[in-house]
Amino acid sequence: MSRLGSIGARLYRGEVGYDFVGKRMIWYGLSVLITIMAIVGLGVRGLNMGIEFSGGAVFTTPKTSVSVAHAQEEAEQASGHPAIVQKLGNGTLRIQISEVDTAKADQIRQDLAKDLKVSAEDINAELVGPSWGEQIANKAWLGLAIFMALVVVYLAIAFEWRMALAALIALIHDLTITVGVYALVGFEVTPGTVIGLLTILGYSLYDTVVVFDGLKEATKDITKQSRWTYSEIANRSLNATLVRSINTTIVALLPVAGLLFIGGGVLGGGMLNDISLSLFVGLAAGAYSSIFIATPLVADFKEREPQMKALAKRVRAKRAAAAAKGGDEPEHGPGTAASNGAGPDVDEEAAAVAGRPSRPAARGRGRGGRPSGKRR
Repeated sequence: MSRLGSIGARLYRGEVGYDFVGKRMIWYGLSVLITIMAIVGLGVRGLNMGIEFSGGAVFTTPKTSVSVAHAQEEAEQASGHPAIVQKLGNGTLRIQISEVDTAKADQIRQDLAKDLKVSAEDINAELVGPSWGEQIANKAWLGLAIFMALVVVYLAIAFEWRMALAALIALIHDLTITVGVYALVGFEVTPGTVIGLLTILGYSLYDTVVVFDGLKEATKDITKQSRWTYSEIANRSLNATLVRSINTTIVALLPVAGLLFIGGGVLGGGMLNDISLSLFVGLAAGAYSSIFIATPLVADFKEREPQMKALAKRVRAKRAAAAAKGGDEPEHGPGTAASNGAGPDVDEEAAAVAGRPSRPAARGRGRGGRPSGKRR
């Protein structure tokens, strides 16, 4: 465990690199597994839609000593539908009941006043019609579709269509996981949830664009050289932005975790869960997809191009010739040129691809092949 922690610390500081692109099939498999679990949870349990989308009534009682469990029991008995009861900070109760019309809401208010021993006039009732909730839901989906379309257009113009497609797949990946978690834990979906989803999509896109910008610069005029393949340069670019992505994600997750686990869990602010859960899951999934999904997908798409296939062929040929000339087979490393048969003369460049320190070509010798003497 200590050795694993040491490797993680060195990776965080940028002292070593990791072959993210070379091990992409592992990340693809993990994402597929998580996505399947999310879809199964969504299909089996479904989403717990709030009254803003399904329609219903919200009753706010005056300050009372009645427990949440007792109020929920009385509300469900009076309405015949499941009820969500929350204790607010000033001692009042907020009772939500779905699928309730105006006539039914008046009757429920009378029954609640009798059961909770308060005046019916003191219970505030707000009615949300199902047509209004459906209209809000449709507008939310429309806004999400427009956002996705604009993202694809922007990335296709700023970068290229392969990066736009990879970013779109990563965004859908983040959305699916977040919605699946909501279905599994049974949290209520409210307009705050929609705001959280749009927020995490913007954050995930920002992180992806940062990685893609470095990748675009690193692969400029890539076909004019024969040292590295597209996948190797993509992995090098990803390692260069890794620490920035980790720092940004940690800083963003800390306040959201405070809202979710302390505000919503310890302090009992249930309404905070609406937006904090979507933000927490989405931010984590967005950071994962930017590193493990988006860039490897771009590498997969690019490696299918004829010019990239020709480049990979030239790289292999050059490394085979260098290996034959060098004699001894160099040390292999993840994502390095050495792992493809490169000789000592390209080992330093190969190590740079993986983001790790290079191996000396000849031990015990200083500049110009002379003995190094006393080590400083």
